[in-house]
Amino acid sequence: MNKWGFAVQIAAVYIGTVIGAGFATGKEITVFFTQFGLYGLLAICLSGFLFIFFGTKMMEKAIDLHADSYETLNRYLFGKKAAGFVNVMMMAMLFGVCGVMLSGAGAVFEEQLRVGRGTGILLTVLLAFFVMCFGIKGLLGVNTFVVPLMLLFNFLLLSQSVQSPGFIQALMARPESVDMPRALLRALSYAALNLALAQAVLVPVAAEVKDKEVVRAGGILGGLFLTLILISSHLSLVTLPDVSKVEIPMAHIVKASFPGIYFIYVLLIFGEIFTSIIGDAYGLERQMQKYMPMKSGLLYGLIFSAILLISSLHYGPLLSVLYPLFGYFSLVFMMALGIKTIRG
Repeated sequence: MNKWGFAVQIAAVYIGTVIGAGFATGKEITVFFTQFGLYGLLAICLSGFLFIFFGTKMMEKAIDLHADSYETLNRYLFGKKAAGFVNVMMMAMLFGVCGVMLSGAGAVFEEQLRVGRGTGILLTVLLAFFVMCFGIKGLLGVNTFVVPLMLLFNFLLLSQSVQSPGFIQALMARPESVDMPRALLRALSYAALNLALAQAVLVPVAAEVKDKEVVRAGGILGGLFLTLILISSHLSLVTLPDVSKVEIPMAHIVKASFPGIYFIYVLLIFGEIFTSIIGDAYGLERQMQKYMPMKSGLLYGLIFSAILLISSLHYGPLLSVLYPLFGYFSLVFMMALGIKTIRG
């Protein structure tokens, strides 16, 4: 495969890792952006720039450090003593977010497919365990298949939303209860959260590729398309009344605009949730190998058992509480990466 082919695969993994339960369903975009109206659109542009710039720098630095896990990168950013605490927090965040993803998968089965939530969660875990038996090949393969389909459906949905009556008024609305500084702070925390979580996957992948030109192209492509997906999703979500009260708002929009492809889109939402689950599980397994050297299958068994417990909580409240909290903590990570980048 040529360099562009590898760059596209890296971009797909980057996108697939970020587009998880909250992103694909629209809930996360609502919490961080759409509730702020027009300010949310400006915040998305800021987040997009951060995805492009810091995602690229993170992978380049992983190659410089020969980092096989995010622990090596954090040791470089924070020093040996502080890195221990940061790594523990990172692991807790990965487990927490994996739990959110799994709970989101259960919500898709329950709310959209009318299948029992517990059954949906168990099926997701079994499928994820099977895919991760193939290691990084399974991770790259799933993302390369699912991400292009998500892009296509997202832009198809956007083409319909912009024709909705009152679209411009909804887009330009500025809720009285919010302001620009608060929206921009959410943008910073959103980008920081996803960059901090993405390092669990991007760092070992970049170190394995060992080509700065490839990872730079992959980071730019991935960040650019993440921005475009965020914007297109936001433009669709502003047309949905009481969007904050819906668990899976994107599915409701598809049901109203394209009922013929509704079932396919729900499966695609599940696919995007699934890519984040396997991405985070891969990062956790690579990190846990340092402390618990054993067969990958056994570690994945432990990882999925732990996130099963977390997923017993309901998806909406879990996302609304954990994501902003993790986002503000992740600002420290992004600041450290920025300082190290400036200093060279």
